[in-house]
Amino acid sequence: MNENQKTLHKFYAAFATSNYADMISCYHPDVVFTDPIFHTLKAADAFKMWEMLLERGRGKNVIEYSNITANDKEGTANWVATYLFTATNRRVVNKVKAKFLFKDGLIIAHNDVFDLYKWSQQAFGFKGYLMGWTAFMKQKIHQNAVTSLDNYSKKKV
Repeated sequence: MNENQKTLHKFYAAFATSNYADMISCYHPDVVFTDPIFHTLKAADAFKMWEMLLERGRGKNVIEYSNITANDKEGTANWVATYLFTATNRRVVNKVKAKFLFKDGLIIAHNDVFDLYKWSQQAFGFKGYLMGWTAFMKQKIHQNAVTSLDNYSKKKV
């Protein structure tokens, strides 16, 4: 196993055990994170996002990961998160494909890809089924996530 594969294993093992400090130690100080909900978060905001999500999960999130591959520049992984979405208290099983770029042995870019429409159906039920595919609903999900992260960050200062 090469060093970048070890970094990804450490990242997901920490995620699975809600170990925020070990997760963040795998990131380069200039990391950029992207996904369909938060869109693009730079270093400090990405760190706060993981802290917020782990804290909200209170150790009840179930994280499973597989198919970790990496070379000296890039890597991939598949992971599944099972959790209660706090806004609706609905169970979500989110299947994610992750892509990574590495710099200095750390993750410098992390891109999570998943079906936002499927996620919205689970998170919002019938409302997500009806509206989750629309640009309006996708934007609303993004705005709520960013506002939630901003509020969380302000509490932690």
